[in-house]
Amino acid sequence: MTELKEQWEKALAEKDCEKLLELFDDYLDSIEDEDELRRELERLKDVVIECEDPYELAHEIGHVHAHLDDVEGGIELYKRLVELKKDDPEEYATALYYLADAYEHFGMPEKAIEVYQRLLEHEENVLKNEKEIALTLANLAVNYDELGETEKAIELMERAREIFERLKDEKNHMISLLDLAHFKYELGDYEAAEALIREVLRNPRDDEVEINAKLIEAEIWAGREDYDRAFKALREALLKAINVSDEMFGLVFDTLVDFIEGLFNEGSYEVIVRNMEPLTELFEDDTAYFFRAIGELARWKAGEEGAKARFDELYSKVENEELKAILDEWKRPKLSLSLGL
Repeated sequence: MTELKEQWEKALAEKDCEKLLELFDDYLDSIEDEDELRRELERLKDVVIECEDPYELAHEIGHVHAHLDDVEGGIELYKRLVELKKDDPEEYATALYYLADAYEHFGMPEKAIEVYQRLLEHEENVLKNEKEIALTLANLAVNYDELGETEKAIELMERAREIFERLKDEKNHMISLLDLAHFKYELGDYEAAEALIREVLRNPRDDEVEINAKLIEAEIWAGREDYDRAFKALREALLKAINVSDEMFGLVFDTLVDFIEGLFNEGSYEVIVRNMEPLTELFEDDTAYFFRAIGELARWKAGEEGAKARFDELYSKVENEELKAILDEWKRPKLSLSLGL
């Protein structure tokens, strides 16, 4: 028996949940046979339900089941936890939350809504904790929006906002305003969305709230086809995200890349060209060459002489393979099909 397996078996026998979490990736990755992997997951589930805090391991187990095209196998563990926690009102609420969150995470908003509704009733009738009620209303709103029921989402988020405001919970109040701005944008009410963003940005706020406000602001300007202002908002979000976290930076960077790709697809090359240098100024590594290369690619696609040579030179200086892959994709000619209708 290998040392890793010995450690795993010892942790299972001792129901050492922290150790199981520590070993999880390495041990599960070492199992090549799918049937054996499924059996191991079932053994682990029997231990997880006895963990003091089972939800991080449950999350990892859920992802393995999803990889095996068996999302319900992961959800089943959350359902077991809900049943086990029924006699403890606080623990029951926590278990319901994680079950709903799992449904949401794995792309089942209808199921998430069902469970969040159960949680809301429990909070209103048993726990009577206003902040938790507001958080659940907000989660319900997000899932209704996911289903395209945006007006219902606004109604629920307004209820959450009122509670956060009354409780003087500034951060959650600001987040609820951001969500409302996004919902209003989706309904095409750009003026209302912009007013909500202005309200967020003139209040004291933490960095993540400000970044998300700038992302929604960019969304609004793009919806109005004011692409220069959208770029400005995205640049401000990126500048702030650089010093916040890798996760926030990745979110903003991916949003920016998607926005630029959309402009390439529309043939809005001039807009791209005039907005690359302000982005370049934010970086000292090869990301600066990446944005400069995007500008030259736009010039090349617009037919400017010498742009291809400048693009190739800048491309050669980009060392990050993921950034090069983006440029590779964008420089390919787009095939267009016309239907004789």
